[in-house]
Amino acid sequence: MLTVLIDYESGNLHSAEKAFQRMARETGAGEVLVSSRPEDVARADRIVLPGDGAFPACRAALMHDRAGLHEALLDAVEVRARPFLGICVGMQLMATLGREYEDTPGLGWISGEVVRIQPGNAAMKVPHMGWNDLVIDRPHPVLDGLSTGDHAYFVHSYQMRVTDPAELLAHCDYGGDVTAVVGTDNKVGAQFHPEKSQSAGLRLIANFLTWTP
Repeated sequence: MLTVLIDYESGNLHSAEKAFQRMARETGAGEVLVSSRPEDVARADRIVLPGDGAFPACRAALMHDRAGLHEALLDAVEVRARPFLGICVGMQLMATLGREYEDTPGLGWISGEVVRIQPGNAAMKVPHMGWNDLVIDRPHPVLDGLSTGDHAYFVHSYQMRVTDPAELLAHCDYGGDVTAVVGTDNKVGAQFHPEKSQSAGLRLIANFLTWTP
């Protein structure tokens, strides 16, 4: 079994790689590889798309900066139904549209838009940065063992607003509801950083590595 973390220069993958390798060893989930090579994505059994930075820049890097990478991702996830996990902006790219700086089409896997966080309390600053409590909205295998009140680590100024409430798996409260986890079919996404979220994040990673949609 091979899990590929896609490297499209959207952030430092070192901590994510270490967390996935640790949980792969503990769960017997096989090899974890960080790669930007389309051929590695094509042979992956599971795919992780991290992301840090602005939605348009990450989308452009995924589509244009690595020849064949975008096409390999679409084939693996859409055609061959490989389990997929998007993290932070990697999750946001699952949406229909991003509205950061300019309107930018997403992958269209989750119907919805990525919009700026607007807390109802003016004292709450954006970006939303630090620890927050998860609220589990509906059960999902990737959330097994996680409960409302578990802590996760967030760093973001924009959030996904889903069209279909059935695709919202968890949220947090930051002067209003903020999307934390989404999912449909063989695809899930976490707005928070599981590799930085201690026990809750490691549990989510382990669940993903053993998930059979």
